Amino acid sequence: MPKVDDAHLAARRRQILDAAAACFAREGFHRTSVQDIVRESGVSAGLVYRYFTGKDDMIAAIVAERHEQRERRLREDPVVAYADLLRGLGDPAGRDDLRLALQVWAETVRSEPIRDLVRSGVDRPARHAADLLKDTELPPGVDVDAVIRIFIAVYQGLLLQTVLDDTLDHERLATAAEHLLRAALD
Repeated sequence: MPKVDDAHLAARRRQILDAAAACFAREGFHRTSVQDIVRESGVSAGLVYRYFTGKDDMIAAIVAERHEQRERRLREDPVVAYADLLRGLGDPAGRDDLRLALQVWAETVRSEPIRDLVRSGVDRPARHAADLLKDTELPPGVDVDAVIRIFIAVYQGLLLQTVLDDTLDHERLATAAEHLLRAALD
């Protein structure tokens, strides 16, 4: 049997994860079967199981990738990256990603490993933001963690609102959030 290189293996894994994400966004985790993912990806069931033990493993891989991408962007310039995240919520091409994010959050109620993974994807950037804000003088009674959690809630809330209402002006909302965040940093 010919040897397969790492790039080919990575491309196949990506193909399966993209198919799983599309199925999950469209039908939800529980209505999507591995057979649906096999059909969507165009690979065999055996190949899917070569890479993943099942749907929960695919969900975890998708969540981990999304968190890594978001954290990488937030490390560059946190204020600009945060505003860009908010602006990005309005991108019609990302609608499936928003639906998938909501389903991941809902899955945290059922699955402790997914909850822990999602929680770490919130806690790591929150700790990074706390390090950036540690020398910021805030009004008495307001702590850095509270400010960070409010901005996380703004992102999560706008994601939910975007799924519910596609008429939101994300540019206006992101600009307002960016000004509030810069005011908190100044």
